[in-house]
Amino acid sequence: MFRTLRRRRATLTSRTAGYFNDRLDGAGDLLHRARGASILDIGCNRGMVAFQFAMAGASLVHGCDVYEEGLKTATEVFAEWPIDSRFEYVDLIGGPRALSKAFGSEYRRHYDIVLYLAVHHKLKRVMEAAPLDALVRHLVERAGKWFLWRGFLEQFDEIAAAADASGLMLVQTSNISQAVRNHIAIWTRPGFLDQAEPNLLPRV
Repeated sequence: MFRTLRRRRATLTSRTAGYFNDRLDGAGDLLHRARGASILDIGCNRGMVAFQFAMAGASLVHGCDVYEEGLKTATEVFAEWPIDSRFEYVDLIGGPRALSKAFGSEYRRHYDIVLYLAVHHKLKRVMEAAPLDALVRHLVERAGKWFLWRGFLEQFDEIAAAADASGLMLVQTSNISQAVRNHIAIWTRPGFLDQAEPNLLPRV
């Protein structure tokens, strides 16, 4: 029994470990586009990244994770902030259906900004390729304006393929962070950049 508990604890740790201070390193431009935006934070941990978007003017934040203590912290932090927010336990192994079930009728067809930060490589440890690809495609489809990913450079092509299939356009990448999982990429919907955000130029 104790071995089983240790294995479960190790699995949870491998899926929730991370550091707040490097998650947005190289992606600060997107904070300037947060005013009035709806945010979906996949793998939100304690909600600190989402809170940065809230402080930058986001109007709604939905976050999910399997780290229950982190979700409790996020809920407590946002209770003092005057915007709509919701943080739910979602095991992404269950795919899009798990997200829809957790958020119910509040789960939006589109969010202005979808955050997928330091999550993909963890899911690869526990999911088969086909259902993981289907989940990523679902997430990029949910991105109404912006999709932000951070992770291993060797996994960039997997994310890019899903983004391309959804019609998203790559507008920025960065390797400036010195963190281990340091590749950042931002995609947007075609036409939106020209109409609303002329200052964010492609850097690839």
